[in-house]
Amino acid sequence: MTAVCVMVLGTTSGAGKSLLTTALCRHYARMGLKVAPFKAQNMSNNARVVRGMPAADGHALTGEIGSAQYFQALAAGVEPEVRMNPLLLKPEADTRSQVVLMGKVDRRLSDMPWRDRSETVWPYITAALDALCADHDVVVIEGAGSPAEINLHTWALLPAEEQALIFGFVLNKFRGDAALLAPAPEMLQNLTGIPVVATLPMWWRHGLPEEDGVFDDRSRSSGRVHTTVAVVAYPRLSNLDEFQPLKNVPGVHLVWARTPADCVGADWIILPGSKATVADLGWLRQQGLDKTVAAHAARGGAVLGICGGLQMLGEDLMDTDGMETMPPSKTPGLGLLPLVTEFVADKTVCRTTATLGEVTGVWSALSGVLFGTSVPTLERVFDGLADLLGSHVVPGLLDKLIHRD
Repeated sequence: MTAVCVMVLGTTSGAGKSLLTTALCRHYARMGLKVAPFKAQNMSNNARVVRGMPAADGHALTGEIGSAQYFQALAAGVEPEVRMNPLLLKPEADTRSQVVLMGKVDRRLSDMPWRDRSETVWPYITAALDALCADHDVVVIEGAGSPAEINLHTWALLPAEEQALIFGFVLNKFRGDAALLAPAPEMLQNLTGIPVVATLPMWWRHGLPEEDGVFDDRSRSSGRVHTTVAVVAYPRLSNLDEFQPLKNVPGVHLVWARTPADCVGADWIILPGSKATVADLGWLRQQGLDKTVAAHAARGGAVLGICGGLQMLGEDLMDTDGMETMPPSKTPGLGLLPLVTEFVADKTVCRTTATLGEVTGVWSALSGVLFGTSVPTLERVFDGLADLLGSHVVPGLLDKLIHRD
C-alpha cells in the first residue's frame, strides 16, 4: 500500500488549514479508504497524549502530538499516533520552545539553535511520512505556517516543479454571497493557471477546538447568563482549546482574565495549564491575581486548577534540576491546596480513563462522570464538516484529486 498524498497549504496562519484537513480526512474515510493526517512540524501548546513508538521490549509507549492532528485522526477513523506529527514545538518564552520529537521531549534539541535542528529532525520526519504512506491509502498533509509568508516563499517564487504540484486554490472563511467574488476567481486562474476549486464559508460553532492562541477573545454568551467563568490568561498558558466547549454552552459567560477587574462577578475562576509555570505564577502575582483567587476561594467560590494551574494552587514548586528556572529554585505556590510539585527531567505522559467518585459542593454534578481518553462522540461533527466541504467543492473533484496520474 502506497498512499496518495494530498496537501493543504494556506496563504496566512489561521487560514483554516486544520479544519479543511479534518474535513478531507473524513471525506476520504467515508469512501472506505484508509486515511491518516500528517503535519511535519507543528508549533502549538495545545497537545494530546497518543500512542507512541514501541519500546525495545515491545510495550506500547505514549507521546504528544498537536491537538489538530489528534482530531484529524479521529475524523479519519484511525488511532492517533506520534508519526502524524513527528515534530511539535511548544513555546515556553518569546525566543524558546520545548522540542517534542516523535512524541518525546528532547532537551538537547530544545537547547539547540533553531536552524541547527534541521539535519537532526529531518530523518525522523521523512521516516514518519514514509511509514504512514506505506500503511494507508491517503495521507492528508497540513502545511505549517504559510508558503505565502515573507519568511517562506510566495506562489510566484515557487520553482516551476513545485508550482506544478498545486492542484487548486480554496477561498476559505468567506462570509457573504460567493457570487460577488466574480471575476476574482477567474482572474486568479488567468494569472496562475490554477483554478479556484471551492469557496468555503466561515465555519462557526463546528464543535472542534481551534489550534492556536486565544481563539476568540470576545466575552460573549447566548441567552440568559447563569454562570460566569473567568479563565486566567497568563502569558504562557497551554491547552487553551480545552475551554472552547464553554463558549458553546447557553447561559455561560466566558471571560479571559488578565487583571483582577476581569474576575469581578465570576462564579468560577480557572487556572489553566502553562508551559512556564514558575514564570506565569510570577506574572499572576504581579497582576494581583493571586489575592483575587485567594479571596474568591475564601468566599466559597469555585477555583479549578489544571496541570500547571493545579501546581500553582499548591504550597511549593521545586525546580531543583533547573527545568524552568536558572539557577534552580524553590517557589512558594498560592497555598490553597496541600501539595508540592517537583519538576524532573523526564516527562511522563500516559493515556487513562477514570470515573470520578462522590464529589460534594460546587462540583457535585461531576460525581460519577467518566473522563479521560474515551472522547465523547464527534461523529456528527466530522460528518457535518465533510458534508459542508462536499457541497461547496466542484463535483467529483475530491475523488479526482486522489486518482489523477
